[in-house]
Amino acid sequence: MHITRYTDYSLRVLMYLGLKNEKLSTIGEIAVHYGISKNHLMKVVQELSNKGYVVATRGKNGGLKLNGEPGKINIGALVRDTEKHFELVECFSEGNSCIIAPVCRLKQLFSEALDGFIRVLDHYTLADLLAQADRSELTQLLQIVDTPAPHETTATD
Repeated sequence: MHITRYTDYSLRVLMYLGLKNEKLSTIGEIAVHYGISKNHLMKVVQELSNKGYVVATRGKNGGLKLNGEPGKINIGALVRDTEKHFELVECFSEGNSCIIAPVCRLKQLFSEALDGFIRVLDHYTLADLLAQADRSELTQLLQIVDTPAPHETTATD
């Protein structure tokens, strides 16, 4: 099974937003911290927003945040939502022209393996990817600075 870059970026966006808690983030900010294309992320974020994983607020004080708690975002469901093709081999596709397909058992074997792969992912949530033990390291690696949200004030204000 090969996870596409689209799904990889979707997971990265959700992890980033999960690390920021309720604080808003921008696509540009996320792109810079991961060192990836802002244009790719715009498409990813649009779909994550359309599917209800993130809330996108437009405007001067707008940004992105998770639409709910990380523990309610299932990794298996996300992969199903973002992966368009699960054809591991030719015989999974409609245009199958493999000559041995009528008697070959590979399709069944690969189908079971794919089901198992997704079942394993179903046991995990975004919260598992942001486990407390790894949280500070992830924040450090991504160079996320804990800045107050626009509506918060600091002791010096």
